[in-house]
Amino acid sequence: MGRFFSAIYDHLMASTEKAGLGERRRTLLASAKGDVLEIGAGTGANLAYYGPGVGTLTLTEPEKPMLRRLEKRTQQATSSSAPIVLRAPAEDLPFQDDTFDTVVSTLALCTVDDQPRALREIRRVLRPGGRLLFIEHVRSDDAKAARLQDRMHGINHFMGSGCNCNRPTLDTIRSTGFTVTDLDHGELDKAPPWVRPLIAGTATA
Repeated sequence: MGRFFSAIYDHLMASTEKAGLGERRRTLLASAKGDVLEIGAGTGANLAYYGPGVGTLTLTEPEKPMLRRLEKRTQQATSSSAPIVLRAPAEDLPFQDDTFDTVVSTLALCTVDDQPRALREIRRVLRPGGRLLFIEHVRSDDAKAARLQDRMHGINHFMGSGCNCNRPTLDTIRSTGFTVTDLDHGELDKAPPWVRPLIAGTATA
């Protein structure tokens, strides 16, 4: 399933990217600075949006099929600016404490096995005052929409290669010690209704 999902992922997301997700990525990642870590980098959808403020870029991806596609995409970068690509889960990041200025998570916290642990790891590797930049689809605040998400969770988890469509991710970000300093609620346009509720913003460690 992972190999098939990775093969169709970019095509699956194309209309959503064009309908606004790509612009959200551009806006968010314009503020990525210093030593940057992106977790769950997938096929490398964010690569085109990192700006000159990035000093070093490290990409982690736990799934082998996605990792292969990510490596192919990063090979186009010059040797002096090529990102470091590693296979690693967000719950067990192979970095020392206080290593990064910025951590990026876009549509990744929905699939980690242990979301609180992943966020604690992110906070651990961030330097004091470092920032988490995030775009995540989340559990809806609307009770009716949330019930639909609960009903669709099983099939979404299977078809989406482990994606959980009903996680209260914003609550988890806050409960693991982050201070949310910028937040926008929106939708993933052109996506199925049960994965549309969206948050995007910045949290400080």
